[in-house]
Amino acid sequence: MTTPLALPDEVQVVNIGLPMFADAVRAQGRPVQHVDWRIPADGDLAAVRALCNLYGDAGAAIDEANAEVVRRLNEGVPQLVEVSTFGAAVPGVEGRMILHSGPVLPYAEHADPLQRSMRAAVVAEGWAADVAEAEKLLQSGAITLDAANHHDAVVPMASAVGPSQPALVVDNREGGTRAFSSLNQGPGEVAWFGRDTDAAIARLRFLADTAGPTITQILAEAGQLDILAIAAQGITMGDDLHMRTQAATNLLTRTWLAPIAALPDAARVPFAQYLAGNHLFFLNFAMAAAKSLQLWAHQVAGSSIVTHMARNGTTFGVKVAGDDSWYITEAPPVGDAMYYSGYGPETSAKDIGDSAVLELTGMGGPAAGNSAAVAAFLGGAMSDAAAATESFQAICAGASTRFTLPAMGFIGTPLAVDVRKVVETGITPKVTTGILHIDAGIGQVGAGVATAPIACFSDALKALAARVA
Repeated sequence: MTTPLALPDEVQVVNIGLPMFADAVRAQGRPVQHVDWRIPADGDLAAVRALCNLYGDAGAAIDEANAEVVRRLNEGVPQLVEVSTFGAAVPGVEGRMILHSGPVLPYAEHADPLQRSMRAAVVAEGWAADVAEAEKLLQSGAITLDAANHHDAVVPMASAVGPSQPALVVDNREGGTRAFSSLNQGPGEVAWFGRDTDAAIARLRFLADTAGPTITQILAEAGQLDILAIAAQGITMGDDLHMRTQAATNLLTRTWLAPIAALPDAARVPFAQYLAGNHLFFLNFAMAAAKSLQLWAHQVAGSSIVTHMARNGTTFGVKVAGDDSWYITEAPPVGDAMYYSGYGPETSAKDIGDSAVLELTGMGGPAAGNSAAVAAFLGGAMSDAAAATESFQAICAGASTRFTLPAMGFIGTPLAVDVRKVVETGITPKVTTGILHIDAGIGQVGAGVATAPIACFSDALKALAARVA
């Protein structure tokens, strides 16, 4: 005689895979532990084979290299040492050359906002009388175009800079690396937002003629600047250092207040007006500092850490430490967005700019969990911002001791994106960024969070597996 099956009085469930089953058990008031499991690499067999190698036979050596990358990113101390010009300070900038954000493309294939910025830069350099003449020069190939990243530089959004533009010169003495960025152009009618108007060109000339030389005078009085010391304070005060740099900008202004006040009237008044109206002034400082650390990290052979992540509104590219090849795919749209009235996804350019270097260095998306400003784009609650930080934790090799998040128990921001973890989990970096109009030349139309495409990370992973085989 078969013994009747006795059902348990108490049920505790471990659910693996689809979360809806865990939700159903939880709705009935029973304890459940959900395991967020998915097929590694979304079932891409070539990627799975690469992961087996990179976590298996090659895993110990890669982990050791990655630990060194984390150390370099965490311990380097980038210092602003001077403000020069791109033509005088940046390696390889010569003749009629324009540096731009993102990977290299022919002029005709660049997104409309970046083409407009290039035209504005050509006119500001005095190589053309107006944007129509600049367009002809750019189409003819008379102007050399190159990625800022190819010259140890980074520029935000749709920036295009010529040799006369001021260059922030940042030294990472621990690593012997030097990086550069432009001065932030500020909000409104400006070229980095895809404007090629007279006002946008005038702003570029102001930076070259007034702002750059003025900061040179300030540094002569104030001395070199520890950029990430200010960045760390800004993050504890609610900055993510990408979408929001308000606190860090204010801290920098306070640091420089005495030498600003001592400037002659001809420089002090216009510079103060520019600074007072530019809440993103610190952004470019943070980018140059991050780039100086990433250049040091990139020297580590055998690592699986991503050291470059750049977009030009058309393509999206990454590099991995020790590998000088770009792995490129189509630029994504900016999702999780808030738009100005009358605009939306159909009016928006794709993700653009070199500023994603911040996400690779513990700023931006990794710091979202302490930023109410970022939370507004991710559902409106601080728990949504915390989830963005946690997504980086799932794909990073370490955590910062420099950048901490009070709202999340003072944890360090996730640091060093590991291409293995990205491909294994399917979780890609989320980049906090502005949104430009796709083709009307009217500038910024919103802000949001762009999710990096998986394809370039998968290609980089397979190349790494081939190198260490």
